[in-house]
Amino acid sequence: MMYAIQWFRSLLFIIQMYLMMLIMAVVFLIPMLISKRWAIRACHTYCRWVVWTARWMVGITSEIRGNIPTGEVMVAAKHQSFLDIILIFGCMPQPKFIMKRELLWAPILGQYAYRLGCVPVNRGGRAEAVTDMLADVQSGRALPGQLVIYPQGTRVAPGAELAYKKGTAILYAALGQPCVPAAVNVGVLWPKRGIYRKPGKAIVEFLDPILPGMPQEEFMEKIEQEIEAKSNELMAEIGFKV
Repeated sequence: MMYAIQWFRSLLFIIQMYLMMLIMAVVFLIPMLISKRWAIRACHTYCRWVVWTARWMVGITSEIRGNIPTGEVMVAAKHQSFLDIILIFGCMPQPKFIMKRELLWAPILGQYAYRLGCVPVNRGGRAEAVTDMLADVQSGRALPGQLVIYPQGTRVAPGAELAYKKGTAILYAALGQPCVPAAVNVGVLWPKRGIYRKPGKAIVEFLDPILPGMPQEEFMEKIEQEIEAKSNELMAEIGFKV
């Protein structure tokens, strides 16, 4: 009975979440086209809405740990569900994501992504994507901010394993910026697929930054070990058996 009630609450939460996404996207559309600041404001407002409604509708609270990146940095984050996007974007001043290219053509959403400076990539063509992004940076077209990349390239369910992709190291070496690893446990509460949302504390933790100049293989080994170990720790904290 309790499961059925929570499932129904989860369904209502999902419906209102996407409805509000549409409403806010339309309301902020003209200001967003005029200024990037309005695009960021719109997305931050939406993130706050999702966090607030998740708390009272389905019992998911949230916490950000560690030092939130604010300068010109690359953030290499664990990706388990849409919620980690919400939490990571919502806490940083000028976030931009490496994202699937097809999202750029989505009505309204694509325009927001473009204004935020997100970097569209082709699935299966990450080497070309990194080359294109580096060209944007070198030519001055890329907007400043915190560049978020998911080293595994997709959402990974808690307990599942997926190799970290070398494009992260190539980007780290070429940009010459610090890299901040980020661990999460959100997939335990908000799954990659499905409707049910489990009550609990969703956590994103920013780890110590890795300064520029580390050899690429050493860098990849370090971020994978740190992100996976901390994510496992955060998941265990809310009862998931790794």
